[in-house]
Amino acid sequence: MKKLIAIACLACCCMTAAAQDWKPLFNGKNLSGWTRLNGKAEYKVVDGTIVGHPKYGEPNTFLATKADYGDFILEFEFKVDGNLNSGVQLRSHSDKKVMNGRVHGLQFEIDPSDRAWSGGIYDEAGRLWLYPLTKNPDGKKAFRKGEWNKARVEACGKSIRTWINGIACANLWDDVDASGFIALQVHMVGSKAEENQSVSWRSIRICTDNVKDYLSKPDRTPEVNAIDNSLSDFEQKAGWKLLWDGKTSNGWRGARLDEFPKNGWTIADGVLKVEKGNGGEASNGGDIVTTRTYKNFILKVDFKITEGANSGIKYFVKPDMNKGAGSAIGCEFQVLDDLRHPDAKLGVRGNRTLGSLYDLIPAPADKPFDIKAWNTAMVIVRGNHVEHWLNGVKLLEYERNTQEWNALVAYSKYKDWPNFGNHEEGNILLQDHGDEVYFKNIKIMELPDRPAAQRGQRGTQGGPRPAGGRGQRPRR
Repeated sequence: MKKLIAIACLACCCMTAAAQDWKPLFNGKNLSGWTRLNGKAEYKVVDGTIVGHPKYGEPNTFLATKADYGDFILEFEFKVDGNLNSGVQLRSHSDKKVMNGRVHGLQFEIDPSDRAWSGGIYDEAGRLWLYPLTKNPDGKKAFRKGEWNKARVEACGKSIRTWINGIACANLWDDVDASGFIALQVHMVGSKAEENQSVSWRSIRICTDNVKDYLSKPDRTPEVNAIDNSLSDFEQKAGWKLLWDGKTSNGWRGARLDEFPKNGWTIADGVLKVEKGNGGEASNGGDIVTTRTYKNFILKVDFKITEGANSGIKYFVKPDMNKGAGSAIGCEFQVLDDLRHPDAKLGVRGNRTLGSLYDLIPAPADKPFDIKAWNTAMVIVRGNHVEHWLNGVKLLEYERNTQEWNALVAYSKYKDWPNFGNHEEGNILLQDHGDEVYFKNIKIMELPDRPAAQRGQRGTQGGPRPAGGRGQRPRR
């Protein structure tokens, strides 16, 4: 009996300690501890609930805590009318010296529209979408329209993770703000009629002590690393490596040089830039390649192009075989402004457009791309199987070392290059085509060899083929 009493007392003490680590952010009676910022939308307390009503003609309006918070776990319930957009700011700021006091910082998205990005992470008045739910489609089913929803946010160090109704939504790695206020948002509306809608919050509580004791276990929610040229804890454990360190030319050289080009490329502010040439690709510094070769891998490259620009990301490159050629040869993920560069209309069936396997396999015309933003190219190589991805959407896939592949090459500009695309390994190349292009976040994960019994199996079912799937560019 004494043992049972001791266990019961210990459990009671643990529960009491846990309860003390959590504190209410809203007292259920008034808005003490909160202040309104930026607009004149109405916030009031009704039956233990904070209710926000938009006001036509007013900008986004925020109800912010007077205190700042760094590492925390935040829980709250929310409900929204119709398609009224809203959110909850995390580690945010309002400084009269910055954008005249406009609230800025990370936001837990509340999105009742058909897009269903509730629980995603948006950078208000900053970098915009950091974690749209295109990154985690399973999270789109979490939000229940017209009902009360329970949200959880875990912000610990660089890790920010979100849940709605127990379903994981976002998993972000970011270091822009270590602390800041929490704020409820009433979004601006486009018509007087929308003033009748409201968004409500209740049961708002926060844990700021012993935060690590209450963190959820790691799961399979896809992570987005928003820190340029870095590897998160998750990425390092998964085997990712930086192919470019963001500061130096280490690991790279000219395609036909023993060193990095002295002109045509610049490194500044974490960006690797191809300078604009004055006479095409021959007038610039030339292509650059990795100093070592790669066999099976997942390659990710963030790129941004200027209007009318042409470039490329090549793999299975053999620089020593291409001396004297205008450009080092290899399989190419085409980087191109399809709307303005004439190459998009050349080739066969669009096989020189953005994301295509250049001059061989076309990418779909409908693909997620924003010329004003950074975009992510991904190439996956597993033995003979290769895939091209753009901004999370698969564009095409193909099999090398097959009769179909060799026939395709025989009808392309690469017909005179021995064993084109069939090399077991090769260098990775960034192309200088004489146009201004930017690269960053160049990462690679090397994959183990596929068992011999699996090699070429998919190729027996057919030759190279474009992938289906439609992409949607993130919009606010």
